[in-house]
Amino acid sequence: MIKSTIRARTYRAIYRLLDRVSPVDYDCGTLCGAACCMAESSDDEEMGIYLLPGEDKVHSRAESDYQWTEESTEEFDFPESWKGKVFFLHCMNPPHCHRQQRPLQCRTFPLLPHLTAEDKLIMIYDDTELPYQCPLIDREIPLNDDFVKATHTVWKHLIREPLIYDLVKADSLDRELP
Repeated sequence: MIKSTIRARTYRAIYRLLDRVSPVDYDCGTLCGAACCMAESSDDEEMGIYLLPGEDKVHSRAESDYQWTEESTEEFDFPESWKGKVFFLHCMNPPHCHRQQRPLQCRTFPLLPHLTAEDKLIMIYDDTELPYQCPLIDREIPLNDDFVKATHTVWKHLIREPLIYDLVKADSLDRELP
C-alpha cells in the first residue's frame, strides 16, 4: 500500500467533524432514491470508491459493509507519485451502509476539492461523469454553509499530505472550470 503521513487519529477527527454536518437539512437520498449509493456497475467499470492514502487505518475489513480489493496505481489514472497499491471499496448493502463506515469521499459528496491556477483550494460541485443523476449537482441546490466550511477545512488539512495534494492538483488540472 502507498504510505501516508496522515495518522489514524487524524482521519478519526476528520470523520467526527464531517459527522456533525450534512449537505442539506434533509436526507438528500429522498430526491433521487439514494442514487450515489445505489449506482450499478457497468460492464467496464465497477462502482465504488478508492480510499485516500492512510484512510484504511480507520476501517476494519472484518466489520465492513464493503468488499475490499487492492488495485495497482499504475493501472489507473493516479498521479506519478502514487506508487504501489490502493484500496478500492465496493458497497455490499446499498443504501443501508453504516454511516460511520463511509469513506471520506462519500462524506464530502457532492463537493470536490479543486486547486486554482494560483493554488487556492476551493470546493466545487462534483463534475465527475457519473452513471446517475444527482439533483444536488444538477440543480445546484444550495448546500449548508457548515457542510461547505467543514468540507473545505478537511481538504485544506488533507492536501498537506503530498500524495493527496498531488491527486487534487492532477484532478484540478484535468478539469475545465469557467
